[in-house]
Amino acid sequence: MATGARRRGAARRQCDVAYLTEHLVFLDRSTLRATLRRPDFEHTWQEFAATSPDQTVERLRDATIALTNKVRLGVAELAQLPRLKMIALAATGHDIIDLAACRERGIAVANIRHYATHSVPEHVFALILALRRRMLEYRADVERGRWQQAEQFCFFDHPIRDMHGSTMGIVGAGSLGRATAAVARAFGMRVLFAEHATSAAADLDFVPLERLLAESDVVSLHCPLTNLTRNLIGLDQLRQMKPGAVLINTARGGLVDEAALVTALQQGLIAGAGFDVLSTEPSTAGNPLLELRLPNFILTPHVAWASDGAMQCLADQLIDNIECFVRGAPQHLLS
Repeated sequence: MATGARRRGAARRQCDVAYLTEHLVFLDRSTLRATLRRPDFEHTWQEFAATSPDQTVERLRDATIALTNKVRLGVAELAQLPRLKMIALAATGHDIIDLAACRERGIAVANIRHYATHSVPEHVFALILALRRRMLEYRADVERGRWQQAEQFCFFDHPIRDMHGSTMGIVGAGSLGRATAAVARAFGMRVLFAEHATSAAADLDFVPLERLLAESDVVSLHCPLTNLTRNLIGLDQLRQMKPGAVLINTARGGLVDEAALVTALQQGLIAGAGFDVLSTEPSTAGNPLLELRLPNFILTPHVAWASDGAMQCLADQLIDNIECFVRGAPQHLLS
């Protein structure tokens, strides 16, 4: 009897431990090149370099907390994951998560904030400077021997535009938009922000999008991708921009109609564009921007956020978000 009671008690204690232990699953660990500390509570940990859509549910079957950067979790997946309590996004953007379905099921979703306020603006201005100072064209000229053939110490084949005294239009007044504006002002640029439903900051100059497009020498996108912002910049908006203006997108690819951008660049409607994002990622054959070979278009592979410092900040905050949730004091919640 005593032995049986002890065994039953031990079994109950094991069940209690299993109940109290969180099971964390990171679906796409290879998207984050940083040291990731383990949370400071009792847990089990499982990680995968990458996860395909058909593997998502099975890998999260026993998870109470899911970590994901780009693996989608929609209604169909969430319906099959009754143990899931939290989704910890390893990113700021949340278009891969069905937030309404999470709210309905009581699943907390936390994202990363303010981690790339140096990395992204620096990448933005690297693109702007390369385009306005015609870096690609001058480098190509030198490689072709144009400088060696010049009759004087330099040549002026491609007009160069200063940053100082020009106007920058920013769509999105969050931390990245504001950080980009701070760099722009340091260059001596005038800064405009696009009006939106909740635009009410006394220290920012908000104007209608149409006016921003018409007056800006540089337009930089820093807003989330939603049903309202999808294809925010189409051919009509590109026609509203100055012929000498450049468009920068380090936010989300779906903000811009990519076919329209190709048309605008080929027809000279704008002076150039620098993109770090595509509408479909990983990139697939057939995207018109992948085929574009113009000296006034620069495409980088979604790395504006990815400085070493920014990634480590993201990794630290990812675990902070999880620890805060488990302690009962959640932070950075979206649902």
